[in-house]
Amino acid sequence: MTDKKTQAQADQSNMEKNPDDWVTGEEPMTGAQRSYLKTLSEEAKQPFDEELTKAEASKRIDELQAQTGRGQS
Repeated sequence: MTDKKTQAQADQSNMEKNPDDWVTGEEPMTGAQRSYLKTLSEEAKQPFDEELTKAEASKRIDELQAQTGRGQS
């Protein structure tokens, strides 16, 4: 559970790191990334690459979200 002070400072935090700076970025993508990326790839009619790392999958998700309009505020 997040306290109110943490929530108030969320816009000042480094919670969103560049995938290139992730310590675990070279590990295989997570199951959640795989599932969402597969869905996005199908919607965008783009190939799905099973071999992406965590960092590469994150970047690809961002690209496909832009193409499909998903994940937009």
